Amino acid sequence: MQATANPRVLVDAILPDLRANSFTSRLAVDAALIVSFALLVALCAQIIIKIPTTTVPITGQTFGVLLTGGVLGSKRGSLSMLLYLLIGSMILPVFAPSSSIVADSQVLHFILPWSGTEGMVWDLTSGGYIVGFVVASYVVGLLAEKGWDRKSTFPLAMLAGNIVIYVFGLPWLALKIATNDGLYSFFESQGGTNVVDMALRGGLYPFIGGDAVKLMAAALILPGAWVLLDKLGRR
Repeated sequence: MQATANPRVLVDAILPDLRANSFTSRLAVDAALIVSFALLVALCAQIIIKIPTTTVPITGQTFGVLLTGGVLGSKRGSLSMLLYLLIGSMILPVFAPSSSIVADSQVLHFILPWSGTEGMVWDLTSGGYIVGFVVASYVVGLLAEKGWDRKSTFPLAMLAGNIVIYVFGLPWLALKIATNDGLYSFFESQGGTNVVDMALRGGLYPFIGGDAVKLMAAALILPGAWVLLDKLGRR
């Protein structure tokens, strides 16, 4: 039977000797990478543009999530996002703040002062998006392992990851609106006619432009990094 080479993603090219190390060393490096990228997404969550018509602000989280999957691959990427979910649920306020937490006069917030939130994801209107981060990073990582991060098709991988986030986030938000009178009244005041319309107004439409920019930025970084590694003779 012909052996199949382990799939390589960007971090494997940057650390080419990792798989030649002992199991303990590989585990330690993988753990450090998983923690580091969870912290990166926590920082990205603090880059905020407040939108007055929704409880969910535009943040840099999507950029960090897609980048995590592309750089680390499916397993390490999804584990990193799972760690992020667990930290925010049980330990530290690493989730993006709701628009109500950011000062009324403040439109843009950049990391400091820290304004993160914490809590069990099922209590948050953005909880579905956070769960979607885990799956999205796995999907993007899986496609990166197939070589998409070195091709012109990589924006499609990023788009697939972004769609996964909405597949989890929008129904979750709709359920929260339907079961919370305060949320329902808020989105109704913004012109929503039913729960589906309110969820789309609050969880999709305001973010399409920002997501497109973040998606393209992440899609440019990874292929660009591969080109740089080629020039350095590291691939």
